[in-house]
Amino acid sequence: MTAAETPDLHSPELTRTRVVEWQAPGPVASAAMPMSGIEAMRAIRDGHLPPPPMAKLIGFRMAVVDEGRIVMELEPHESLENTIGLLHGATAAALLDTAMGCAISTMAGQTSVTLDLKLTYLRPLSARSGTISAEGKVIKLGRQTSYTEGFVRDGKGNLAVHATATFSMLGGEPKAK
Repeated sequence: MTAAETPDLHSPELTRTRVVEWQAPGPVASAAMPMSGIEAMRAIRDGHLPPPPMAKLIGFRMAVVDEGRIVMELEPHESLENTIGLLHGATAAALLDTAMGCAISTMAGQTSVTLDLKLTYLRPLSARSGTISAEGKVIKLGRQTSYTEGFVRDGKGNLAVHATATFSMLGGEPKAK
């Protein structure tokens, strides 16, 4: 392609806009405080509590809430792709980190934070991958540290990313379910 044939990469025809709205997280956290972890996750899934800002930014939603297991879903879109037309790896990382942390919440009801997150990318994802699902499962719930495993699958059910993570459990006694 010659310079004369190269399109203006900054032209209005190639410009995309995306507006993201979210609820302030502080009041949502306060509203969830009296709930058990699984109740709060179900309230988010069912729309009684707004999802966290990161979920709105990326565009994923909580689809399944079971004790020790969460499934997030994402309709992939161009705004998550890199310049070679594949979803950025951080998309899967955010999905898995959220799903695995929320899975812990369904059992512990106390706050946890990620200590480590290991991802193995097995196949690329793109806006053409169909509905992407990210499943987080608790492997071992501990008082100070918990372990999880996660899977991202494309719209055909093919495994695209496998993950393991360790979470640090933060203060407070676990709430009754």
